[in-house]
Amino acid sequence: MAPYIAAAKKLGIAIKIASHGEHSLVNEIAEGIHINLDSTEAAVNTIVSSSAKYNFCGIVAADDKATEIVAKAAKALNLPHNPPDAVHLTRWKHKARKVLEQAGLPVPRHWVATFSDIRKDKLPDISFPCVIKPLNLSASRGVIRCNNEKELKEAAERVSKIVENQNEVDSKSKALIESFIPGKEVALEAILQQGKLVPIAMFDKPDPLNGPYFEETYYVTPSRLTRSQQHKITLTIESACAAYGLTTGPVHAELRINGDELYIIEIAARTIGGECAKLVEFASNRSLESIVIEYAMGINADTISLETAAGVMMMPTPRSGVLRRVEGVLNAQSVKNIKSVNLAIREGHELIALPEGASYLGFIFATAETPEAVESALRSAHDKLNIVVDPLWKIGGNISAGLENSGIT
Repeated sequence: MAPYIAAAKKLGIAIKIASHGEHSLVNEIAEGIHINLDSTEAAVNTIVSSSAKYNFCGIVAADDKATEIVAKAAKALNLPHNPPDAVHLTRWKHKARKVLEQAGLPVPRHWVATFSDIRKDKLPDISFPCVIKPLNLSASRGVIRCNNEKELKEAAERVSKIVENQNEVDSKSKALIESFIPGKEVALEAILQQGKLVPIAMFDKPDPLNGPYFEETYYVTPSRLTRSQQHKITLTIESACAAYGLTTGPVHAELRINGDELYIIEIAARTIGGECAKLVEFASNRSLESIVIEYAMGINADTISLETAAGVMMMPTPRSGVLRRVEGVLNAQSVKNIKSVNLAIREGHELIALPEGASYLGFIFATAETPEAVESALRSAHDKLNIVVDPLWKIGGNISAGLENSGIT
């Protein structure tokens, strides 16, 4: 929320935050519109009824959970919006795969299986290696590579525990299984204008994402792919958006390059969000959130000029446990081209690693003249950090941290 609040203030635009944060310490959230995010219908009704008081001229979703609420509320208020059914597709991986396949776009071989059938060895004709993932979670949570049936059954048990508290029946009883596609991965931030995709920034992911888990680390822009490759990626994502029925607003897309084929990994009707969105501002001096807000108010987005290279290292959680300390932060900050080292989790807090976890330990940002220099700085800075994590033990129903000298990096 904070980046949108800051962008609105800088633009001189009044903003109202709709959230469940009635008791938040952030004034804009506590004084905003309080909605029930677990009930789309109730949330939409609350926003629509509030419009008489606030006279909204645009609505923007800050995360995945809000995208369907925003689409339905904007439709009810006759504001620019994506069709709610199209947004729904982006949140359900198995439905999105089917639509892309029907549109003739390359997709991995894929299957939907219940956890019960996997336990009973009632599997479809699956090819290995494969990837099992929840139907509607994000941030690589619950995504696991499996090289054989034994690994698939073990992974399915882990995924079933991750989704057991989901509200939707399908999401807690079924999983998507798809063939593993090797290759480079890239991400694109863009704005859809009447179905036409306007690129904002393309990010290389220089670390190979081959599993067993798929924790993202480095994002670097501008991309080092050729212009023709980047153009093909943009057209492929635009075609995928059209297949879903998306027409307007922010798009965060990720795809994998395998030879001449481009495989859509994800398309979301939102921005990348969080700390990573700062990369756009570092590279162009325009915040991603300000571009999205202006577009929601009827100001068309233009292709922006990246004036410098920028990158982020999303600090992975080395293992689950209790964070004792992060050593070497000052040394990391002193590396040439490093802009900042921001820790997101405080000492003494519990860490949960992938695939169960969904948050990063912190973020390292760099800017330089070239993407190669950015990547080098990020890797050098991360090498200087020593992350000390103690195990977490449960004794007699109480949670206790292990001895400090048991920490690992």
